[in-house]
Amino acid sequence: MEFEFELVRPGPPLAPYAESLWWARGQIPYRQERIAPTGSTVAVLVLGAPIVQVPRNGTGERFVATHGWLAGPHDGPVVNAPTAETWAVGVVSTPVGCRALFGTGPAELRGRVVDLAGAWPAAGPLRESLLGLADPRAGLAMVEHALLAGLRPDGPGVARCAAAVAALEADPRRPIARIAADLGVTHAHLDREFVRVVGLAPRALARILRLRRLLARIDVHSAVDWTALAAQWGWFDQSHFIRDFRRHTGVTPTAYVAAQRREFAAGQHEPGFVPER
Repeated sequence: MEFEFELVRPGPPLAPYAESLWWARGQIPYRQERIAPTGSTVAVLVLGAPIVQVPRNGTGERFVATHGWLAGPHDGPVVNAPTAETWAVGVVSTPVGCRALFGTGPAELRGRVVDLAGAWPAAGPLRESLLGLADPRAGLAMVEHALLAGLRPDGPGVARCAAAVAALEADPRRPIARIAADLGVTHAHLDREFVRVVGLAPRALARILRLRRLLARIDVHSAVDWTALAAQWGWFDQSHFIRDFRRHTGVTPTAYVAAQRREFAAGQHEPGFVPER
């Protein structure tokens, strides 16, 4: 069947915590894919065949999701390997949204994939309700209702970390010390608070955001001037850039473009995805 994908971006009061909700159903035309990090926590309810998840660029603990998984923030790709047709519904948190949405601290989930119902008790009843639905919009509305019903108020430091995230999203090349000073705290204080609220250090999130911007600007079906593109986003040493690129995507820049060209038609581009046969 044709791959069906529906995405919505919640409005207030979920917007500060949930970046997007999505519904996916169909068969990917390749065996698996490496998915680069976004700085978010991702919850997925599996409604069809099991889906295998392996964090840390395929070197982490293999998790076979029969009902759902919760993937914490990570600084390397996760290998996504459906066992058959994909049928799933997902929630992508904002960097500060993990605890508010799921009641779980992101730091303890960093680089891990765990059972969703064990981490978020509302997932079990929600999944049972979703199994009877064929309309993606109705399903996403049901997910949004469940998130709103369990939404927790801001915890300590969330507002300051949200401001720091906004500053990095506006310019991920901005020095962390300057952001901390603008927020009235020391660099060390912001680091500690950020790790607790976001699950990553500010510097790690800045690197992720820089690479996401870079990948979004690539035309994989044309010649890529890697040196100029890297310099634009703050990499002036090519070996350093290649190391960070590989850490982010799991492959070299050349292999990334080759995989995208092989699987996606001209004009198509899925930033951060590395399809593998």
